Amino acid sequence: MYIPLLESSMSIPGYRPSDTAEFALEFGGARAAVVASDVPDEFGVDDSVRWSPADAHEHALSEPVDLVGLDGLAGVSAMRIEVGYDPTGLPPGASPTDVAIAAKTDAGWETLDSTVDLTETTVTAVLNERPPGATVVAVYDGGEH
Repeated sequence: MYIPLLESSMSIPGYRPSDTAEFALEFGGARAAVVASDVPDEFGVDDSVRWSPADAHEHALSEPVDLVGLDGLAGVSAMRIEVGYDPTGLPPGASPTDVAIAAKTDAGWETLDSTVDLTETTVTAVLNERPPGATVVAVYDGGEH
């Protein structure tokens, strides 16, 4: 384990906050926390330079963000990704619980198992490995996650 780079306020179930490094994108409402044996200095969350909202998932409810430095992560035990979303972007009649995080892969957008916080208008995915892609976005997935 390692010393966290920031004081963690975003816990990962089953892990002590002292074992968690957290990174936040101040203007995008996105945060990532990781427990890993090696976290590179460049790891963090940043505005996506590769994808604009128009290029993002067809049901995007947030700006796409990049998880920077994923390739340098080693020994990932857990990762938590949280993205704020705009509920006004939901289609008429859509359930607000049908929001998920999608990661951009070579094959397209892969929806991750996610949990919605209706009060905070955030969606969270907790993984036991690196996500399948470095660019993530909150999406309406029609209840398919």
